[in-house]
Amino acid sequence: MKQNTPPTEFQGALAELRPYFRRAAVLTLISGLLSLLPTVYMLQVYDRVVNSANLSTLWMLTAMVLVAYAVMEILEWVRGELMQTAGRRLDTRLRQRLFQAVFDGNLRRNLVGGGQVFNDLKLVREFLYNPGFFAFMDAPLSLVVLVIVFLISPVLGAIALLGGVIQLLFSILTERRTQKPLLEANRHNTAAQQYVSTSLRNSEVIQSMGMMQGIQDRWMKNQRSFLDLQAEASEHAGSLAASAKAVQLVQQSALMGVGSWLMMSGDMGANASLIIVASVLGGKAVQPIIQLISNWKAVVAARAARDRIENLLAEVPAHQPRMPLPAPKGQLSVENVTASPPGAPAQVLRNVSFGVRPGECLAVVGPSGAGKTCLARALMGLWPTSAGKVRLDGSDVYAWNKRELGPHLGYLPQGVELFDGTVAENIARFGEVDMAKVEAAAELAGLQSLVAELPQGYDTRIGEDGGFLSGGQRQRVALARAVYGEPRFVVLDEPNSSLDEAGDAALLRLLKALKERGVTVVVITHRINLLELADRMLVLVDGGVTAFGPRDEVMEALHKARAQQQTVATGPRPGPTPLALAAAPGRTA
Repeated sequence: MKQNTPPTEFQGALAELRPYFRRAAVLTLISGLLSLLPTVYMLQVYDRVVNSANLSTLWMLTAMVLVAYAVMEILEWVRGELMQTAGRRLDTRLRQRLFQAVFDGNLRRNLVGGGQVFNDLKLVREFLYNPGFFAFMDAPLSLVVLVIVFLISPVLGAIALLGGVIQLLFSILTERRTQKPLLEANRHNTAAQQYVSTSLRNSEVIQSMGMMQGIQDRWMKNQRSFLDLQAEASEHAGSLAASAKAVQLVQQSALMGVGSWLMMSGDMGANASLIIVASVLGGKAVQPIIQLISNWKAVVAARAARDRIENLLAEVPAHQPRMPLPAPKGQLSVENVTASPPGAPAQVLRNVSFGVRPGECLAVVGPSGAGKTCLARALMGLWPTSAGKVRLDGSDVYAWNKRELGPHLGYLPQGVELFDGTVAENIARFGEVDMAKVEAAAELAGLQSLVAELPQGYDTRIGEDGGFLSGGQRQRVALARAVYGEPRFVVLDEPNSSLDEAGDAALLRLLKALKERGVTVVVITHRINLLELADRMLVLVDGGVTAFGPRDEVMEALHKARAQQQTVATGPRPGPTPLALAAAPGRTA
């Protein structure tokens, strides 16, 4: 027995709009029936007014049809407003979920072009009041009109039906000939937009090293492909729309010609008005299909947008509610962790295990590419582990609700990321700004003198990505953000890479203060001066732990290992020792 497939999230959101669709369908039916009144008016004028020359009847019929026109236009306006409301309801229903999906997708899968999904939502929302969508709603009325034509004459009904079938074939042909080029065109357009966005973020590098021409040529390649494919699709759609229009005109003439022949042959009597009515109604029966073909580009775009939204929502499931956990105390346990950046083919960390008690400072050292930054992100629960667990007070950090856990964590990434807003807003993590906590965090990070020099102090806007600050200033603001509030677990990835001598001194004071407060601290560094505050030390080489334990014991073991290598007089030249690797400057993996 075939099981019913549960609806997708997007289908569920559309299902909530059914009341709007039902009301719009009722309005469409009433409006469609009223649209037949001009034909009835024509029939009555020929049958009653022309034959009787009764002006009062003409005035009465005219007044009635004008009122019908007014009602019909009001119904069309109400239907449009109703579907716009439905579109806004859909946007409200999905906006927050899509934002979270894009954020999680970029975080876990390095998803690119996440902003495209909001354009997709806009396309779907606007399609709900697009003429192409209304053409679908008008389709049932075409059957009513077709039945009326058949009642007038089966022969004329057959001609109208044949015209409808031909128009339907045109719509199918339009679908097949335009879908692929339109989808490819949209793909190239998205790639071109993403390339421009990336280039703008690196405009200084491009300008300073004369890369503008090469960047522009690459962008133009995607742009030309987009324009060529769009032109190809438009050419196909335009030629088919013209053919459909021609068929409609031929059909109307055929209905009138065949109707005249039937009348002269005596099959339709002498009522010429029926010929006119059949001709008009026959054209009206295929009008929704004509309208659909002429708006086919919007149909394809909306369908592609819907598919992308559904794929994103399927790939990034919604967060499931979990039982609230108590605030952590800072007991860190890393259990046989194997991990890599999302989507990476090779494992960066392999069987990493260690533990840190509350109030201890762990220094993580190693060469570039050893996996230190991968470890930092695993410790923060940003990247999943393929094996093993990172636990804080016994709970899985990755599975912990980040809104619940976030205030108890502090993180300084290797690439400092600030946001457009004030200094206070950035330090307060864009939550409710508690100035007492902001000032305490700034004092802890040694930021007071910097803030005092700013035009509006803590209310100074720092620009996108903190562009109005120097590298060292950005790093100090990010340090203050990491220690804002009362975090119990702090991870600092190369916290002094952009700091001067005064900044280094402030950083040492910050680490000492955190330890005194019982905060668990993990510092990833290549500078020896930070080791003096470390209680424990971990050496990472090629993703594996080569040494871990109390700082002095690890340092002594590394010194002994290097001394033994230096006593080797023959054989191949020894490579760098773990101690040398720990002291060597460089970026982390």
